[in-house]
Amino acid sequence: MSPENFHSRAKELFLETCNLEDEERGRVLDRECTGDSILRREVEELLAHDLDPAGTEPGSPPDRIGSYRLLQKVGEGGMGEVWEAEQLGPIRRRVALKLVKWGMDTREVLARFESERQALALMNHPNIATAHEAGSTEDGRPYFAMEFVQGVPITEYCDGHRLNTRERLALFREVCDGVQHAHQKGILHRDIKPSNILVAVEGDRPLPKIIDFGVAKAVSQRLTERTLFTELGQWIGTPEYMSPEQAELTGLDVDTRTDVYSLGVVLYELLAGAQPFDAKELRTAGFDEMRRRICEDEPPRPSTRVSSLGDRSQIAADHRRTDINGLAR
Repeated sequence: MSPENFHSRAKELFLETCNLEDEERGRVLDRECTGDSILRREVEELLAHDLDPAGTEPGSPPDRIGSYRLLQKVGEGGMGEVWEAEQLGPIRRRVALKLVKWGMDTREVLARFESERQALALMNHPNIATAHEAGSTEDGRPYFAMEFVQGVPITEYCDGHRLNTRERLALFREVCDGVQHAHQKGILHRDIKPSNILVAVEGDRPLPKIIDFGVAKAVSQRLTERTLFTELGQWIGTPEYMSPEQAELTGLDVDTRTDVYSLGVVLYELLAGAQPFDAKELRTAGFDEMRRRICEDEPPRPSTRVSSLGDRSQIAADHRRTDINGLAR
């Protein structure tokens, strides 16, 4: 493995395991670092650097950043964290405040962060979360405030409200409108999945909102003045929803079709109640086998997938106000 690929792989494993409990983290490292003690030691050093000796994150944000009062943390990844916050002026409103985690302000992370800020600034669509303002904390960490979407993932919303197929398609069509708007602005999302499509109720109707353009890519323009190196050899996106072009790791053939592919996986899950490839089986297969399956294996037809779910078939049918035979059709 070349030094570049080694460091890319170590970073991928760090991002995959940094938010896991110790026991689960150990299982993932046992599986992914089998026979490679050097890689495991590198990942463990990254994880140790991410926490102070007491096991708490250093550099916790203050109660207030600029005109925003932080209320509670609502999301966290390997590089950034998202807070529900209250803007105190000049407009009083609830926002989502996204900022780079302490100690993660590397050139690559800052470039991605700036790309996300710029991508959101370029777009104006009811099905995409709106960006409000950008700035930096006193310790130099960049942040931006955006629309706070008080919703749940689209799959959870549809199942919880027992939407039938026609109702699910109507909601999904709005998601497609939002993705099309991003593409018209020259922005690829590259990580479309249910948790990045939140459904909130506005008035008396559900409204899906696409969030998290953290790995977005510009098709025809430069999003940031910082150098954002190509992700050659890096894993960009979420395996269960990833297109074969993304899984190839070259990034050379990734265009708007990769988002359309991911939309297809979301639609498959909305209709059939399961993903084309079982998430647990896919992720336990190992990195290379996971890539091979995404690139080479033909996903089963939704009707075939439904019939293979066992007891889950009846649950999926109930969530869609139909029976198993109707769902298969």
